[in-house]
Amino acid sequence: MTAFSRISLSALCIGLLAAPLAAQNTSSTARPDIWPAVKAQPGRDPAVEKRIDALLKAMSVEDKVGQLIQVDIGSIKPEEVRTTRIGSVLNGGNSGPYDDEYASPAKWLRLADEFYDASMAAKGPKIPIIWGTDSVHGNNNIVGATLFPHNIGLGAARDRDLIREIGRVTALETAAAGLDWTFAPTLAVVQDDRWGRTYESYSEEPEVAADYAGAMIEGVQGKVGTKGFLSPDHLIATTKHFLGDGGTGGRDQGDTRVSEEVLRDVHLGGYPAAIEAGTQSVMASFSSWNGEKMSGNKSLLTGVLKDRMGFDGFVVGDWNSHGQVKGCSNEDCAAAINAGLDMFMYSGPAWKTLYANTLREAKDGTIPAARLDDAVRRILRVKLRAGTFDRGRPSTRAFAGKFDSIGSAEHRAIARRAVQESLVLLKNEGVLPLKPSANILVAGEAADSISQQSGGWSITWQGIDLPNSAFPNAQSIWKGIEETVKAGGGTATYAPDGIFAKKPDAAIVVFGEKPYAEFKGDIPNLEYSPNDKKDVEMLRRLKAAGIPVVAVFLSGRPLWVNAELNASDAFVAAFLPGSEGGGVSDVLFAGKDGKPQHDFRGKLTFSWPKRPDQYVLNRRDANYDPLFAFGYGLSYAKPGKVGKLDETRPAGLEQAAPTTFFERGQVPPGWEVAGDGVRQSGVDHRAQEDAKRLTWSGPGAVSFTAPRPFDIARESNGEISLVFEYRLEGKPAGALSAGFASGGKTVEVPISATLAATGAGQWGRLAIPLKCFAARGADMATVTSPLVLRSTGAADISVSDVKLDYVSIPMTQCGDEK
Repeated sequence: MTAFSRISLSALCIGLLAAPLAAQNTSSTARPDIWPAVKAQPGRDPAVEKRIDALLKAMSVEDKVGQLIQVDIGSIKPEEVRTTRIGSVLNGGNSGPYDDEYASPAKWLRLADEFYDASMAAKGPKIPIIWGTDSVHGNNNIVGATLFPHNIGLGAARDRDLIREIGRVTALETAAAGLDWTFAPTLAVVQDDRWGRTYESYSEEPEVAADYAGAMIEGVQGKVGTKGFLSPDHLIATTKHFLGDGGTGGRDQGDTRVSEEVLRDVHLGGYPAAIEAGTQSVMASFSSWNGEKMSGNKSLLTGVLKDRMGFDGFVVGDWNSHGQVKGCSNEDCAAAINAGLDMFMYSGPAWKTLYANTLREAKDGTIPAARLDDAVRRILRVKLRAGTFDRGRPSTRAFAGKFDSIGSAEHRAIARRAVQESLVLLKNEGVLPLKPSANILVAGEAADSISQQSGGWSITWQGIDLPNSAFPNAQSIWKGIEETVKAGGGTATYAPDGIFAKKPDAAIVVFGEKPYAEFKGDIPNLEYSPNDKKDVEMLRRLKAAGIPVVAVFLSGRPLWVNAELNASDAFVAAFLPGSEGGGVSDVLFAGKDGKPQHDFRGKLTFSWPKRPDQYVLNRRDANYDPLFAFGYGLSYAKPGKVGKLDETRPAGLEQAAPTTFFERGQVPPGWEVAGDGVRQSGVDHRAQEDAKRLTWSGPGAVSFTAPRPFDIARESNGEISLVFEYRLEGKPAGALSAGFASGGKTVEVPISATLAATGAGQWGRLAIPLKCFAARGADMATVTSPLVLRSTGAADISVSDVKLDYVSIPMTQCGDEK
């Protein structure tokens, strides 16, 4: 919890907006017989099954329904588990123990004990609760943990043994905090790099996911058939997101419109290998296949995954994903359970309503007793296999509390090796390797930003604007270079703006995408930084000064950087290397003997675009014409030349639908904040004049207005809200409302009572679900102003950070309405 108070407004239930049908007429019902049969592991243990039989016989319907529900720790207290018998909790991307995103490992372990104790104190059979977390590139939620490169970089390394080691270390550092279960690995086979989750994918080709899946599962869970399988130093793994999440046309939670054969041959990818390696949970995707949400697709969840492929663990939903199934809401979705979902993942204070509705449906037969028992049996099977019934409180387990393993030197060395192997050399015109005895200029704000080199899912969900102090065991790229050059007898100078007093022997410019996760990372085309050209201008300025220029590019996907490539003598795709920035300098510099100490090993597992409109660029596509093909990667041993590249930007490129409307005191280019009779002035919130003070002398409105209409219809389908921070500078004389202008009209909701609930002079946070505006008739495809603040009388309010975001919200009201 940050300094401002959380005030959330709820959503009205509205139907999902259907995506337009593609030209190809395809079914959303799978034919299981054409899918591969898999030898699922580890196989049934009769002793375990007998124990489950006894538990099921002793459990009430209330006990069983509790096992079907997983609740975010931001929405449930341990004492509530005693009465509802909830079977699982999770920490969402922005949830931390006791509302502290920067909680120490000891706090994580303490809360794990509290939830466990509550589950064992509940009436009925003693069934331990399990805690799931997104340890997607290390135990990335905990301060000080080792952060590995994101999957796109690991894909480039093409090293199965390394993947297994990363899984092992991740499990150790997560188990140390007392947690049971990780929501990893992601096996998406991304076909359109505009998707904001591209960096969570190993490759655009299914063969890479198939090669890695088993190794990662073995690393996380231990090897099936050995004493290490699900031993105390391992975790329950999750294979996600089943199925087709990488084929949604670059849109988060979108629709994969392909034939069943393509779904099988491309998107199934690593799932058979994961099931054979013993993955114990599978997460159903937010996305759809040919118009049907995966969380409600019985033919795939039951017919293919469970019946045909023999998966006998449990299927968990994604974050409230069941609420998007046709006919469902977040609080009521028997259809998902009947389709094969075994556990709801829920965030929001109304989880008791979900429990009550599911209980009612289990009792009246809407959820058949056999389906209920099957779901519970699967969950109990995994809990028993993982030893949670027999190992006691989290703090008493063999590896819990070993906090010195979190970010240990041994683990960081493995992560540093992963960085070395994941770097892809796209261009080298005789500049690399650099001499450590030289005078080196390091430029670019990203060079000394551990947050930017780590990307999303790093301490916080989006990973945005975190200071280096939030990563106490990590090393920035700049610090790694400084260390290398100092040891080699040279001089290293850091100048973020690239300005130098003495001409250096070479310059290393580190730049790239700012951190993002999921929908905030969706982009309209692959042009890098279309509105800000300071990076390429810096590269050109240094090159014009006769300085050899090495570009280190941080990104979650291949992007169109032809201009930046032309302005560089060497260009390294570093992707998102994580906490060990020193791994970059290890490869850029020679040893004291002048020979490379580490060669470039990385090979592209995503094709690199020649143009910004080549966002669907895969080897099997017709007219495959990349700048750098799948498998490309230069090295010191095998150099190559890159000629002058075309920098012509195609006309009419699609523009992005913005997700941030006012930040750091500024609106996006071309936007304006305007209103009659409303005085505007800058005011400090987190930084100098990063907020705007709006003063009404009488009735009037002020609008945050875009230069052209934009489309956020898809965003209005889920749990995304319009969010802004505010501070009342005085008691308003009139009523206040927040409006949404689109399609020539403005839809408004009242907010006076909500704002007044925050103390005078204190910053608060207000979240209005986009569904509220859509339900009142707003045209979400032609938005001109996402925020219109109106007052019927004199008022004085300061506003900052206006954006779209996921917010955990109650589902009973909009604005001040009852």
